Amino acid sequence: MLTIATVNVNGIRAAFRRGMAEWMAERRPDVLLLQEVRASDEILADHLSPDEWHLAHEASETKGRSGVAIASRLPMSAVRIGIGTGVPGDVGRWVEADLEVPQHDGAPPRTVTVVSAYIHSATAGAPSMDEKLAFLEAVTARMAQIAADGGFAVVAGDVNIAHREADIKNWKGNLKSAGFLPEERAYLDRWFDDVGWRDLGRELGGEGPGPFTWWSWRGKAFDNDAGWRIDYQIATPELADAAVRATVDRAATYDARFSDHAPLVVEYDV
Repeated sequence: MLTIATVNVNGIRAAFRRGMAEWMAERRPDVLLLQEVRASDEILADHLSPDEWHLAHEASETKGRSGVAIASRLPMSAVRIGIGTGVPGDVGRWVEADLEVPQHDGAPPRTVTVVSAYIHSATAGAPSMDEKLAFLEAVTARMAQIAADGGFAVVAGDVNIAHREADIKNWKGNLKSAGFLPEERAYLDRWFDDVGWRDLGRELGGEGPGPFTWWSWRGKAFDNDAGWRIDYQIATPELADAAVRATVDRAATYDARFSDHAPLVVEYDV
């Protein structure tokens, strides 16, 4: 079984101070897809030792912002950094790796492509929303390329979009909010309906509401489960057919969280 976990860590150093290492020791994922790493290559390696993990990382051009990483116990046969838009604000938001998964029947290793993605949060009606939509166009084009190549692939991370009403507790109050705008949600429609990717959190997590993956630090959002499902593992049909279980590792209590996001963990029989 191949276990892939994705989580927005809200800063790798802060997450480790709050107990991320203990979660990792208990869960023992084969692959970690991280967003908002907010660190240099050296700091990332201090927390995820290269003696244990193969690492691929794209830091933001702005210190202390964004940053995506892949940490894999399996070897990487190729790494692709960035999505190639040339826009400074898009740096630290997309990294790909081809992993070699051993087969137990003596067959050659199976290649599984994994992507850690961090889509902009943005503000409705502001220039940042135009930047988000432009980045989503680039992401959609890249996902179409990956899908056209066929095979086993997963794009995972903090998409910063709740797709359906079941993906946000207070959907009526957020119809004009960034993250739930029709023009944002339409991109997920394209990924699933037109390009053929599959939303494993929803497929394996039931009809909802939830399970949510993000709750504000403020107020009683976590205690009341007033969350958003904005973290995804989106797989090609070939890999989706091998997915057997998806779990949101929601902390038992507010104080036990190591991030304002909970890890989304999917197990694949590949």
